[in-house]
Amino acid sequence: MNIFKRSGARTLRSQSSTQPVPQRQRQEPIVKSPREIQLMREAGRIVARVHAAMREAIRPGVSTLDLDRLAVDTMAKYNATSCFLGYRGFPGNICASINHELVHGIPKADRILKDGDIISIDIGVRYRGFIGDSAWTYGVGAISDEAKQLMQVTEESLYQGIANAVAGKKVIDISRAVQRYVEDHDMYIVREYTGHGVGRQMHEPPQVLNYASDDSDGQYVLKSGYVLAIEPMVQAGTWQTRTLKDNWTVVSKDGSLTAHFEHTVAITNNGPEILTLP
Repeated sequence: MNIFKRSGARTLRSQSSTQPVPQRQRQEPIVKSPREIQLMREAGRIVARVHAAMREAIRPGVSTLDLDRLAVDTMAKYNATSCFLGYRGFPGNICASINHELVHGIPKADRILKDGDIISIDIGVRYRGFIGDSAWTYGVGAISDEAKQLMQVTEESLYQGIANAVAGKKVIDISRAVQRYVEDHDMYIVREYTGHGVGRQMHEPPQVLNYASDDSDGQYVLKSGYVLAIEPMVQAGTWQTRTLKDNWTVVSKDGSLTAHFEHTVAITNNGPEILTLP
């Protein structure tokens, strides 16, 4: 689950506000031990298994509440629980966001999937005190070429970012790689929501923006033992968003399609390791 961008970051492009705001004091990223990363690897595998269950279940006629219940049952098989439920009052176990809904969609019985939809499923589990966090966008039945391209670009931008999650580089190198790939394909990076560090807490430092900025967290030099949730959020028509009356569901401001892909990634001396894989 992504976080709302903290104050103190002004983007380097004219798409977002350039109104100056005070920089806030940085919090240091937490270096995880090999044992802690092993536990996070186990949590990540559970997240991947829940996603596999989602992938099999997604079809026209299924409700997002059905998917939420399936996620809970799958987590329980591996002695894990949702770290989303109750977080700042969130009422679901997963986030299920359809079409123009970018993130934080609340699972509901009357939100029924239709042929041609795309749905972003964000899953976070807690296992033995540690978090695994991953999001993926899925097609429902036959989807449009526009939706396919959006999903392909967003997924590849994630891997472009991961390729730069290397000890000795900076957080901003991840951000710049994501932004460059998305904008080279004439799509739009969302500014208001970001990736983050993850570990015992769902949201730890550093903030991991998806675009180049003078945000101070971007200057952290990546070290072995850092664990990051890297998560591009991309829209077809605009970078701008708005939040619905439920105070959770974030949608594209112009109603255009959205996509969201995320992995939990450990920085190691041997390169980035994706922890949210089977």
